[in-house]
Amino acid sequence: MPPLRRLIALAALCAMLPRGLAAQADQIAAGVAASESHDFAAARKHFEIALQRDSASYEANWRLALLLIDLAKQTPDRVKSPARDSLYVEAETYARRAVAARNDDAQGHFALANAIGRGSLSMSARAKVRRALEVRSEARRAIELDPRHDGAWHILGRWNAEVERLSSLERFFARTFLGAAAFSDASWDEAERDLRLAVQYAPTRILHRLDLAEILVSRRKWNDAKVQLDVLAGLPPVDVLDPLYQRQGAALAAKVREQLHR
Repeated sequence: MPPLRRLIALAALCAMLPRGLAAQADQIAAGVAASESHDFAAARKHFEIALQRDSASYEANWRLALLLIDLAKQTPDRVKSPARDSLYVEAETYARRAVAARNDDAQGHFALANAIGRGSLSMSARAKVRRALEVRSEARRAIELDPRHDGAWHILGRWNAEVERLSSLERFFARTFLGAAAFSDASWDEAERDLRLAVQYAPTRILHRLDLAEILVSRRKWNDAKVQLDVLAGLPPVDVLDPLYQRQGAALAAKVREQLHR
């Protein structure tokens, strides 16, 4: 649903609720509006106030989890940052609350898969492997509940790609110490399929196309990668990190052009 229509729908819902619930819904609606304008500090405050009214609020919990992820991911994973890592821990806590409050909706499971996956990026290889199965499980549950959830397809595609990129030693650890048979099911075919579905369901999301292009480059599918990178370059930025993703896409496109002109 487009942002304006979503806000109108939230406002209409607020008008129909009892005073206490309406006040909470007002805070959530204000948090959504602030988040979409990239005023993350204000959005965080609104969602936290909503949770002060009801700590078990499903929507406030998953929205705050995703907001904290948006804040944290602005610090690159290669940089040592306790503040960023703390945000991911908080996000995971709120996402788990959301899933506990309502297990039958995709957004909570997506938020949890996202928080665990993002929080694992700066961890050791062993820690990543330990947490990877839960990332996969939560993403797949989100897809079961909403087969067109582009974010969940993206996570699943990234999961397959990251497993394919594990070293032989890391794969040995996963199979021997975790009994993780699921790691044997990962493949480049699955990674590409999942990311193509993410692009299909949200064709204007820049990160979907960038990660799909990276998978295609890993598979040496240069022409297919060029198609994604050409589209990516012309998309309007929406996410706060979209300008960065487009710069990364431009750098990757230069490498693809080199391969195509050999």
